[in-house]
Amino acid sequence: NSTVVAKLMVLPLSSDITQKGYEKKRSKLIGAYLPQPPGVDQALPQERRTPVTPSSSSRYHRRRSSGSRDERYRSDVHTEAVQAALAKHKERKMAVPMPSKRRSLVVQTSMDAYTPPDTSSGSEDEGSVQGDSQGTPTSSQGSINMEHWISQAIHGSTTSTTSSSSTQSGGSGAAHRLADVMAQTHIENHSAPPDVTTYTSEHSIQVERPQGSTARVAPKYGNAELMETGDGVPVSSRVSAKIQQLVNTLKRPKRPPLREFFVDDFEELLEVQQPDPNQPKPEGAQMLAMRGEQLGVVTNWPPSLEAALQRWGTISPKAPCLTTMDTNGKPLYILTYGKLWTRSMKVAYNILHKLGTKQEPMVRPGDRVTLVFPNNDPAAFMVAFYGCLLAEVVPVPIEVPLTRKDAGSQQIGFLLGSCGVTVALTSDACHKGLPKSPTGEIPQFKGWPKLLWFVTESKHLSKPPRDWFPHIKDANNDTAYIEYKTCKDGSVLGVTVTRIALLTHCQALTQACGYTEAETIVNVLDFKKDVGLWHGILTSVMNMMHVISIPYSLMKVNPLSWIQKVCQYKAKVACVKSRDMHWALVAHRDQRDINLSSLRMLIVADGANPWSISSCDAFLNVFQSKGLRQEVICPCASSPEALTVAIRRPTDDSNQPPGRGVLSMHGLTYGVIRVDSEEKLSVLTVQDVGLVMPGAIMCSVKPDGIPQLCKTDEIGELCVCAIATGTSYYGLSGMTKNTFEVFPMTSSGGPITEYPFIRTGLLGFIGPGGLVFVIGKMDGLMVVSGRRHNADDIVATALAVEPMKFVYRGRFAVFSVSVLHDERIVIVAEQRPDSTEEDSFQWMSRVLQAIDSIHQVGVYCLALVPANTLPKTPLGGIHLSETKQLFLEGSLHPCNVLMCPHTCVTNLPKPRQKQPEIGPASVMVGNLVSGKRIAQASGRDLGQIEDNDQARKFLFLSEVLQWRAQTTPDHVLYTLLNCRGTIANSLTCVQLHKRAEKIAVMLMERGHLQDGDHVALVYPPGIDLIAAFYGCLYAGCVPITVRPPHPQNIATTLPTVKMIVEVSRSACLMTTQLICKLLRSREAAAAVDVRTWPPVLDTDDLPKKRPAQIYKPSNPETLAYLDFSVSTTGMLAGVKMSHAATSAFCRSIKLQCELYPSREVAICLDPYCGLGFVLWCLCSVYSGHQSILIPPSELETNPALWLLAVSQYKVRDTFCSYSVMELCTKGLGSQTESLKARGLDLSRVRTCVVVAEERPRIALTQSFSKLFKDLGLHPRAVSTSLGCRVNLAICLQGTSGPDPTTVYVDMRALRHDRVRLVERGSPHSLPLMESGKILPGVRIIIANPETKGPLGDSHLGEIWVHSTHNASGYFTIYGDESLQSDHFNSRLSFGDTQTIWARTGYLGFLRRTELTDANGERHDALYVVGALDEAMELRGMRYHPIDIETSVIRAHKSITECAVFTWTNLLVVVVELDGSEQEALDLVPLVTNVVLEEHYLIVGVVVVVDIGVIPINSRGEKQRMHLRDGFLADQLDPIYVAYNM
Repeated sequence: NSTVVAKLMVLPLSSDITQKGYEKKRSKLIGAYLPQPPGVDQALPQERRTPVTPSSSSRYHRRRSSGSRDERYRSDVHTEAVQAALAKHKERKMAVPMPSKRRSLVVQTSMDAYTPPDTSSGSEDEGSVQGDSQGTPTSSQGSINMEHWISQAIHGSTTSTTSSSSTQSGGSGAAHRLADVMAQTHIENHSAPPDVTTYTSEHSIQVERPQGSTARVAPKYGNAELMETGDGVPVSSRVSAKIQQLVNTLKRPKRPPLREFFVDDFEELLEVQQPDPNQPKPEGAQMLAMRGEQLGVVTNWPPSLEAALQRWGTISPKAPCLTTMDTNGKPLYILTYGKLWTRSMKVAYNILHKLGTKQEPMVRPGDRVTLVFPNNDPAAFMVAFYGCLLAEVVPVPIEVPLTRKDAGSQQIGFLLGSCGVTVALTSDACHKGLPKSPTGEIPQFKGWPKLLWFVTESKHLSKPPRDWFPHIKDANNDTAYIEYKTCKDGSVLGVTVTRIALLTHCQALTQACGYTEAETIVNVLDFKKDVGLWHGILTSVMNMMHVISIPYSLMKVNPLSWIQKVCQYKAKVACVKSRDMHWALVAHRDQRDINLSSLRMLIVADGANPWSISSCDAFLNVFQSKGLRQEVICPCASSPEALTVAIRRPTDDSNQPPGRGVLSMHGLTYGVIRVDSEEKLSVLTVQDVGLVMPGAIMCSVKPDGIPQLCKTDEIGELCVCAIATGTSYYGLSGMTKNTFEVFPMTSSGGPITEYPFIRTGLLGFIGPGGLVFVIGKMDGLMVVSGRRHNADDIVATALAVEPMKFVYRGRFAVFSVSVLHDERIVIVAEQRPDSTEEDSFQWMSRVLQAIDSIHQVGVYCLALVPANTLPKTPLGGIHLSETKQLFLEGSLHPCNVLMCPHTCVTNLPKPRQKQPEIGPASVMVGNLVSGKRIAQASGRDLGQIEDNDQARKFLFLSEVLQWRAQTTPDHVLYTLLNCRGTIANSLTCVQLHKRAEKIAVMLMERGHLQDGDHVALVYPPGIDLIAAFYGCLYAGCVPITVRPPHPQNIATTLPTVKMIVEVSRSACLMTTQLICKLLRSREAAAAVDVRTWPPVLDTDDLPKKRPAQIYKPSNPETLAYLDFSVSTTGMLAGVKMSHAATSAFCRSIKLQCELYPSREVAICLDPYCGLGFVLWCLCSVYSGHQSILIPPSELETNPALWLLAVSQYKVRDTFCSYSVMELCTKGLGSQTESLKARGLDLSRVRTCVVVAEERPRIALTQSFSKLFKDLGLHPRAVSTSLGCRVNLAICLQGTSGPDPTTVYVDMRALRHDRVRLVERGSPHSLPLMESGKILPGVRIIIANPETKGPLGDSHLGEIWVHSTHNASGYFTIYGDESLQSDHFNSRLSFGDTQTIWARTGYLGFLRRTELTDANGERHDALYVVGALDEAMELRGMRYHPIDIETSVIRAHKSITECAVFTWTNLLVVVVELDGSEQEALDLVPLVTNVVLEEHYLIVGVVVVVDIGVIPINSRGEKQRMHLRDGFLADQLDPIYVAYNM
């Protein structure tokens, strides 16, 4: 709102400004913002200004009216300022990518595809990377486009994600906002690329420190100033001086114990906004309270309002009181004073005597009843209202509830309940229109008390007896009526108004407005509350006036109706809102017969609203020629608590123009009045709302804290002390005290009067001459980073950006939501159905620019919703709190969203600086001094275990099988179950041996294979697979188990099979007849090149003979089998398992799980890789126990199969996967009762181990345990295991040893690779479950993945493992050839540098628990946090996708799955939507909020996709890298893609 306005409005009194002069002055002011012709000097003369104090009242010069010529410029001044501010942005389109939307979501298909990012950024003088010649690329370039956009946004940032050692928020200094940064993609810009994720509002460029200097001083525990250490150790390698320092530090007495040796630099403190040292501060003297004029009691004023009614009803019964209109604007009905009097009496009599029984009347004097009347029936309302006054019953007027779920209607119900209302008075028509149940009952509305509906029409009432007469008393302190008020949060309060306050208020209004008997007044306002009630129902009766009531429904049809009625009835007074004036202007087409000269007063009820001034100006400008005089316009300010706060008095003196204040918007945000500002475009023009009411005292106090009087140049909350105000919030004594009993204090600390003041809820100041200026409401106040903004001002600015084409003018909601410890501004508007996506987006970006320029505040979210979808108040306004509620719960369903977290979130913690490298000696000393253990642990020592393990005699599994076939030929090793739970197949030792022999013959004879050849086994989970595996061993071949292609999905699953077969260099492929056919099918030929398959052997018909001899390997280190698996990052990696490792592995599991031949173990796993394969195929042969095999695919038809089998076979140990556990949890959740009835009993289960290669999914294991607790499952039985590529099983719970423990760690510390244990439920806590016990023969150490040094207990590092069953190396890695061999043979850089370790690629930590192991030692628990490959580095901190995903999935009920990844420092969040596509955009703000709130990260892109788009591998792990590639190649067909700015 331009200061332009300031200068224009504050012209000296003498000069009569002409249009020419105006133009000249205007160009001088706006000139700075308009594009300059070359060679024009932009300097403006500096004008000296003084701060406003009452003495400089000339600031608020009353402007002399100078005809209508220059008036029209004044009203649009705000628009002009906004347009100029936008022009300052060089008319460039914002270089912000437009969100892309799926076709089905775009109603108008005006664009030719998913809208590509708008690349025509930059005007001619902006050497932008892309010349404008290129135009906007079409969607065929979609994929390049997206990459191009992101890389452009980051200035082609080549900095790798790890090297953010110095945060350089580069760009040229002025590029404060991301939008600008994006547009400034100059090639010449040599400054470092800005890291979008570390955007701060100051462009602090920190230079990396030289290595030798000491690290930055971080907040320390105690006052350990001397421990200036980097990552826990002295920075330089001159150890001795530092040690000396440490020792000195430790010697100091009475030091609090060091919780942590390290200087704790991970305390992620949010940036606290430091107050700007140059911010304006109030400088004036303390204000003085203003007194209104004396309330002169005229002798013939009635002693109470009922007395007035009685008087007029008896002495002038024919005088018209109220004329109502129909929707055609024809008078519908005239209520005279006589009728009002007799009908009100009738209502009073019936309420008191005809409800309930004679002994037990339902309503007694003093009781509350509610009035429910429609807006087009003021007559019935008036009769009922006065009926209540006469009966001394308290009316509570409310809106008509149209449906059971009206916006805000529930809160009204609470109000009625708390007021103890049992009776509702209503009209016949309204009663008929209420929703009814089939029996004709009116249902109880949601949240409402039970009501008796009572129709007040005369024909339904009995006549009062002759001798009955209402008791008319003088006004006293009894409650007269209760007016409802809706608060900012949507709750509804009832303000009680006493009879004396009611009367005094009518007297004060009569005096202030100069009302006289029998005047005619046109009322457009709601007559049930506020100004409409006070003037149109109450004060009118005191003065026997005639009210012409215009219903809202008529205004909708004919916005000029009120003006026509003023002419028709020659009305002296009209009560309107700015909206009505605005509508009249829009509808006005030179109506010849309009003459407004009869008006002496046009009351503008919302005169306190900042934009009412432009409506008043524009209205005057148009209707001045129709006889409207300027001094007739009387804005007033009101509040439910203080009733009328101030009103401009009508004068006859046309030389007395109204007061204007032109205030600096910047000053206002600090609560300071400044008449001028350097930033010419940021001003707010306000009009006065007249003087304090007669008989009242007014002052302004500081809006928060103790009610201290403001200074003269300070904005405060206006407070009023008068009889004519509300007295309390009904039934709420605490809130009443804070609002109705305020004692303003002087600076010396004493109260200014002994009488209490009432807070009006209005913000403003008292200007020179006692004029009251209101600049906003307390309810609309949004405090962003310590600066105050008013919702109404922001709406005004948004409306000034040519809105009429794209959005509806009156349908704006602006509110703030609290995200990350600050308020964030949200704007919601209704979009016109005919506006295109591009137009709306363009308009949205301009709104952001305008608000940024004028208010210097960023908008967090701008959302457009389809027409008519915002919740409305009964009179058609937008229901703000309900809109905010919908926004926060994600049910607003916007059709366009633009979020700008990068621009407005400035309080993120500082990015982490990586500390310089440190020497090993310092680490040792550091750990020593702090009493730290080096983090290492091991399972039981294999050498010391005494066991009578017969199988140990044999080096090879093939020998163990032959021995078992001889000694226990008929012992059953394997039982395979089908989906009905019956035995499909079983194998004894001898059957397996014989079957393996036949397969060996087949391989040698039909396959002509040599020993050492590789054979791919493509089998469904079952017995054939096991036989084929041992057949290979018998023939000396190396088996590779491969998951068969899925018959319904050959196109995607067959290429993986082909790839494994090729990469593993398989000489032959063995499978079943069925799969043979599948491999040769037409679908297969379409998916892969069938001619290049190796020979395929079908094992369904085997040769009858035995091999001449069974192959015996020469050396246990030779290859036994290859284990192929696809990692979560999409790598296909095969590892080599030697015979020695295989046997050692089996032995380790045997010892851990205490397996021997009499045991039965149930296995529900995929048998293709890792521990799943070992348990399915190898362990039974080694240990001799019986394995009950349950293929996981069978659970899809019968989810209870696995648990029923466990129960039926009385199994003590069972193994499953997360997918199986999830299937059971989801599929059997509601069936536990029926399963119990079927005899399902899990009480014998000792261990139920989830086989996994990830962080334990604690939520899933806990819900599984809870769910099946009723079926006897012991909660401690459920545990997890940990395996990885280098070692297929590191941990496995087993039978002995303590139960798995759970700890809670601080997530913020984890981001800094630190482990800090916290209490359960503390903020930012993350529960982690131990990954089972370390297997016998396994040693673990935690090492720093970068430096390879050993780490202390409280550090997060990479888990390294040393064990006899480590794999012996990668066979090949497909997907990344550079993966080093050091995965299998790494050595520590210091400490124990001899041992050879394998790197697991998982980050975790060890913790020594209080529990004891089987061997009496204290038990070391291993906790896995996540895969190193998956971890994302953002802002110098390490994040694990699963943590962010967990938060996101919680954000909205329709998000079923989520995956996150980074791309060039942007965090991309992909969510699967389970709901209608209309909900897609609801997710964008919620996802952004939750990630900011819980992880201190700004989401760069939100992608909403259909269910099933996020790829998941067979182990149930998300394939985030596949997803990333699909996203960048534009293959996801997303429903919506939002780019956060």
